[in-house]
Amino acid sequence: MIVFPAIDLIGGKVVRLERGERSRCTVYSDDPAAVARGFAEQGATWLHVVDLSAAFEEDEEARAANTAAIRAICQVDGLSVDVGGGVRSLARIDELASFGCRRIALGTVLVTEPGFAEVAARGFGNLLVADVAARDGQVKINGWRDGVARSVEDVVGELTELGFKHLVFTDIARDGMQTGIDVDAYRRVAEVAGFPVVASGGVSTLDDVRALAQAGGSVIEGCIIGCALYEGNFTLAEALAAAAEGGEGAC
Repeated sequence: MIVFPAIDLIGGKVVRLERGERSRCTVYSDDPAAVARGFAEQGATWLHVVDLSAAFEEDEEARAANTAAIRAICQVDGLSVDVGGGVRSLARIDELASFGCRRIALGTVLVTEPGFAEVAARGFGNLLVADVAARDGQVKINGWRDGVARSVEDVVGELTELGFKHLVFTDIARDGMQTGIDVDAYRRVAEVAGFPVVASGGVSTLDDVRALAQAGGSVIEGCIIGCALYEGNFTLAEALAAAAEGGEGAC
């Protein structure tokens, strides 16, 4: 199981939000590349980066600062970068790919512009990740602010038909809250998708990491960990060890 330490960016700073709410923002660092290097030194091979300024459609200065931060993070040795947040054009996909991003996540446009999603999936293939977030089984878009009256199963099923092979599923109610994970929710999403998913939202203990790893490679491809690392619940090195330990018992 891949462990993705998370770096969420607003105006070039590393932040965490509670339940995705912009008003509940904690700033952890003003040097994202240094945070990325720290994760690499602890053994990370992948990093999950979210451009929240783009997702929230903030001003050009904030978005430019995040773009510079993403470029700098991609230059950190030994890390494969998975990036998303506000990616709404082929030009932006091209730009992020030119920085060296190994995976690029599409979120809102998957629902609002299915034609674009189809063209992107056909043109960029395995580079792309479908980023689906939901609260109470209902998909949310535009930085998780707006509902679309569509179920997770409906959206995930459609994306699978379009050819997406990677999926991040976020449980919004648990994101940034350190309330634990719902493994069964990821089982259901993986069953609909037909391939393993990346779990996001709520990881708060090493037992959560082990539980996801024990779900097996047909259910969980990886897990994203943010707040628990920044709040010192455990280290990334401990999380990587727990993932390996849990994976040994996977069916």
